[in-house]
Amino acid sequence: MRAYQVRAGGGLALTELPIPDPSAGEVLVKVRATSLNARDRLIVSGTYSVDARGRVPLSDGAGVVEAVGDGVTRFRAGDRVVGTFHPTWLYGTFPGWGELRGTQLDGWLSEYVVADQQSLVPVPGALSFEQAATLPCAALTAWSVVSGTGPDDTVLVQGTGGVSVFALQFARLAGARVVATTSSEHKAGRLRSLGAMDVVDYRATPAWGARVRELTGGGATRVLEIGGAGTLEQSVEAVALGGQIALVGNLAPGDGMDVDRFFRRAASLRSISVGSRGDFEQMNEAIDRCALQPVVDQVFSFDRAPDAFARFAAGGHFGKVVISH
Repeated sequence: MRAYQVRAGGGLALTELPIPDPSAGEVLVKVRATSLNARDRLIVSGTYSVDARGRVPLSDGAGVVEAVGDGVTRFRAGDRVVGTFHPTWLYGTFPGWGELRGTQLDGWLSEYVVADQQSLVPVPGALSFEQAATLPCAALTAWSVVSGTGPDDTVLVQGTGGVSVFALQFARLAGARVVATTSSEHKAGRLRSLGAMDVVDYRATPAWGARVRELTGGGATRVLEIGGAGTLEQSVEAVALGGQIALVGNLAPGDGMDVDRFFRRAASLRSISVGSRGDFEQMNEAIDRCALQPVVDQVFSFDRAPDAFARFAAGGHFGKVVISH
């Protein structure tokens, strides 16, 4: 089978590997689509915290069950499946960072993958493989961020990456008001078309936190923070009294939070670690019920996987960058 591996020093190498055989409790998946996250860009560039040289990258993928090992009861050949980000976090509270695909385990950027049956869920019925491949990390992270919000809440999302766009969609499903930040009028128009009530241009308005407080009459009850030191100060300014700031992804290091101001907001700070398989199944039920359509920025062929990474690294995408296998 063809597969990409991370080169020493960064980059991708297309290689031939044997098709793996599923052991007891495992299934062989013919991969049909994968998607990119910020973590994957760092892994392939060689700048991630884990050395992934020689590893097949990408944590997110969807495909068709080709064969099953002994004792498999959750799936059978022909089933459409999508992988979970945390292969062993099934239910309950976060158990800690175990072995993940793309770093400690080979990922999905290959023609076939062997996975434990417990680390897969069915593809929501109405979604294509390309849409399903966007769900494991970005969608479930966004679902965790907005969980518990409703019509009385205002959710602030930053930018137009996969997590932010999914958070906008899920927040609107919950009836919450959404305010977004972006850097262009074109993107602002697309955010409004998805349901954002207000959009703030963070380049034209560097102090966008105060603008969010003005627009919302007191701040956002839930803030999606994706920047870290570069934006955390503004998130603290934007959060409502008693609100929550949800920290997501590979945040920029450094100082950036006025602790005294945060204290005076009586707000809470929460780190998001994607979610469990149970959370994933609950999210997929909502996607099916509400006919939610993931926003795909661009689909690249398997042979053009390096171009997909270049598109992602350029930073102009709206929604998810996907690779079709």
